Amino acid sequence: MRNLIRQFQSYWLADASFVTLLIILIAAVFVLPVIMEISGHGVLLFNILLLAVFFSGIFSTRSVALISVSAILFGIHLTLRLIRFGENPYSFFVLENLIGIANALVFIFINLRLLFRDQIVNTYRIVGAVNVYLLLALMGALTLEVIHAATGASIGGNVVLSGTDDDYAHFIYFSLASLTTVGFGDIYAVSTSARMLATFLSTLGVLFPAIVIARLVGLASSRS
Repeated sequence: MRNLIRQFQSYWLADASFVTLLIILIAAVFVLPVIMEISGHGVLLFNILLLAVFFSGIFSTRSVALISVSAILFGIHLTLRLIRFGENPYSFFVLENLIGIANALVFIFINLRLLFRDQIVNTYRIVGAVNVYLLLALMGALTLEVIHAATGASIGGNVVLSGTDDDYAHFIYFSLASLTTVGFGDIYAVSTSARMLATFLSTLGVLFPAIVIARLVGLASSRS
């Protein structure tokens, strides 16, 4: 078992793991909302993919502190999900998503460490930068879920929210539209907290590519 864990960790510490993570994130961010719209199995897939992303974070670092934090957050997140979907009257939706946001932040930090861990710049590292960008969009969607659950107002327009996991399709769409600064206008923020989140995501969307590209170019130049 210990050798299996080491092999699993070795894979997630290697550059090739960026491609695997990209496939999972593409499924979670772009494919899953479509499945949720046409199928009743979308919610289950959403929870499986989200937990799979955070589970990989446990093995994506050698830092004992980060491993511990990731493992604890994943354990709490998994427990809260099982409680909500189990045969009991208990549910901790807001806390569950707050843990998810914390997990996303830790995982983003871990991936940034992997991305800039040395002076190597290759295709895998570019894929890694895309992963962080998609993780920011995922974090934005989870934050919108918390805002809506806590205040009852988040986004409006051409959208009907149910207050369940089915709303993820709308939240990830708005999060991506804000992050990419596209702003189609069909969905918009209707509360101050949602507006500030949209502004924050737009700022990240503008600064992130410039900072990451500059950093990668700097690493490539210093290596040369």
